[in-house]
Amino acid sequence: MAEPSGAGYSIPLDDPGLDIAAGEEFLQEVFQILLEEGVRKSTDVTQKVCDWKEPQELRELLDLELRNDGEGREQLLQRCRDVLRFSVRTGHPRFFNQLFSGLDHHALAGRFLTETLNTSPYTYEMAPVLVLMEEQVLAKLRELVGWSSGDGIFAPGGSISNMLAMNVARFRRFPESRSRGNWDLPRLGLFASQESCFPAQSHYSILKGAALLGIGTDNVHLVRTDKRGKMIPEELEKEIQRVKAEGSEPLFVCATSGTTVLGAFDPLDAIADICAHHGLWLHVDAAWGGSALLSPQLRHLLAGIHRADSVTWNPHKLLMVGLQCSAFLLRDSSGLLQRCHGVGASYLFQRDKFYDVSLDTGDKSPQCGRRADGLKLWILWKAVGSQGLGQRVERAFSATRYLLEQVKRREGFQLVMEPEFINLCFWFIPPSLRGQESSPEFWDKLGKVAPAIKEKMIRRGSMMVGYQPHGSHVNFFRQIITNPAVTRHDLDFFLDEIQELGWDL
Repeated sequence: MAEPSGAGYSIPLDDPGLDIAAGEEFLQEVFQILLEEGVRKSTDVTQKVCDWKEPQELRELLDLELRNDGEGREQLLQRCRDVLRFSVRTGHPRFFNQLFSGLDHHALAGRFLTETLNTSPYTYEMAPVLVLMEEQVLAKLRELVGWSSGDGIFAPGGSISNMLAMNVARFRRFPESRSRGNWDLPRLGLFASQESCFPAQSHYSILKGAALLGIGTDNVHLVRTDKRGKMIPEELEKEIQRVKAEGSEPLFVCATSGTTVLGAFDPLDAIADICAHHGLWLHVDAAWGGSALLSPQLRHLLAGIHRADSVTWNPHKLLMVGLQCSAFLLRDSSGLLQRCHGVGASYLFQRDKFYDVSLDTGDKSPQCGRRADGLKLWILWKAVGSQGLGQRVERAFSATRYLLEQVKRREGFQLVMEPEFINLCFWFIPPSLRGQESSPEFWDKLGKVAPAIKEKMIRRGSMMVGYQPHGSHVNFFRQIITNPAVTRHDLDFFLDEIQELGWDL
């Protein structure tokens, strides 16, 4: 029989198509670069937080063009160095820009393992170790919430976890929505606080989820909050009654434990009473504040969370596990996740396998391939224990308290409000604006101060911190501490740097 013709069949197959020895040598050199540039320098307070370049300059420095021919080892190693050099060092003790920061070596080891294994924990046969680890981690998180049973899955971020809650809530109330869609459903009503949605420029996943699921953003009803950003239960009751009177079907309430901007904790027990009375699904977005459950001194902030139907919790934030690690937790133990999302693909979820197929958990998620995000949290937990994780939360809280007292003492610094948790929001008033508070132009001018200071600090590379307007408040700084490497010296430097950069504005 004649050999098939064609260029593809002329490639010899007797030997591997990879130079394994050269690949391992390359990896060893990359690991050295990672350790020196990505770990040591990225966590060294004497280094810059970022080496800022304008986009066009950076494009030229990186030589981003992809060509027909590959490059040599030395050039590739330099590419790796450049990626680290010109990226923001989020592990730096003076990076305060997001709700995540710092670098934990144990969690990083877990991330290395996850990437090396390159598998998906959708079936036990593909990821036996990782499936069992995920099962244990989710059970431990549910235990901290206050549930002795339940279900859960890791999702690619808190926004998706919140959207899973919305989808499961709709399925439980209207199981026919899975097959027939929204056509025969009444107009649904979702409720979230103004703090947790777009008009207050904080977390927006409920609006995004309403759009994605076909519920519609017009059917997300924003509940008034008090001056600290907490949902007012009486206002929730009024909104539910109003929506019912308009002929809609209230379905879902999203309460928040640790809002993105102000760090507010909604009164969960009072909200749970209302949800129970009206038969509504109560979801708690504890992506930020959930880790307070690990602290005996701080878990009171989430009193009543055990009454929720579902919870979002992001250990990649306050616990410093590393992006991404978001758990969607469910109190229901009847298989609701599986019934809502499962389709039983025959090439993955065969029912006649030789092991317990209940360990094939992939069909609980809308995803197929999934990252094994539980591994890094499991290793970190093994390394420091529940007590160590709790102390990490308490240290961040104490650091915020120290910074709070310094802000109160320093001339030119003004609090937006007293923080309840780890979100410290404040203005810096330059000398040129002091004493002009009664002027009509004062607040407009003050709103331009934070952006100007941030530009200076980024160009200098000294630190990073976020700012934003909020409601009637013009731009203010939102300082977040999650990194245990942060010291009193770093916090003093933080205020000194803002004062120096903003002095002549």
